[in-house]
Amino acid sequence: MSKQFAVIGNPIEQSRSPELHHAFAAKTGIDLCYSKRLAALDGFSESVERFFAEGGIGMNVTVPFKEQAFSQCAVLTERAQIAKAVNTLWMENGVLHGDNTDGQGLVDAIHALDWNLENTDILIIGAGGATRGVIYPLVKAGAKKIVIANRTLARAEQLVSDLKEAVHEAELSAIALEQLEGQFDFVINATSASLTGDTLILPETLQFKHAYEMAYGKPSSFLEQAKARGVPTAEGYGMLVGQAIKSFSIWNGVKPNLKDFL
Repeated sequence: MSKQFAVIGNPIEQSRSPELHHAFAAKTGIDLCYSKRLAALDGFSESVERFFAEGGIGMNVTVPFKEQAFSQCAVLTERAQIAKAVNTLWMENGVLHGDNTDGQGLVDAIHALDWNLENTDILIIGAGGATRGVIYPLVKAGAKKIVIANRTLARAEQLVSDLKEAVHEAELSAIALEQLEGQFDFVINATSASLTGDTLILPETLQFKHAYEMAYGKPSSFLEQAKARGVPTAEGYGMLVGQAIKSFSIWNGVKPNLKDFL
């Protein structure tokens, strides 16, 4: 009998998690079945309980349930506690455990590009859940200064206030989107601009050496502007693969090589 895994969300049809986990399984010789589960917006906890009651081993969580998953776990990893969001669930001795592998997925994807994070200054555009999930792993990987830029300044300031203690070894600050300027090693777009078709304007007063777009598979004005400046760019597919590998290794005790799947 194959080990049972799933990804849960609403919507869920767009998820590429099953193809990734089946590819990891083929590479590592693990017998598993990984499915997609659509949960009603008010039916997340019932769906999770049913999955594990039926013998499920591990579950990934996608939009819009990551915060709900966080509140349901009895045991949380440090990075999940800091992110206040969970994308990886498993049961141990009848107790629900949760982790957030998104940020580590981003770090691993950046390392796979041979981009160095040691002693870097990073600008993250956007102050939503995606940003909250990546700050701690970026600091642990060597970032020494992170500036969060957001259309609503108060939201970026709240994020800085929430996370300052957890990443005291780095300098964390907030600015409004119209204040974009200065020199950075990395600019990371964590907004949904490329998904909604909105244009993100990068002023000439903003200088950077690398550009990373968290979204993937869509035209990105952010990446187009970076490419026009001759800056090395990457989109978020590597982050997707990286977070999936981390989940896979938590559940199966085997870590596939990220570069094999990019």
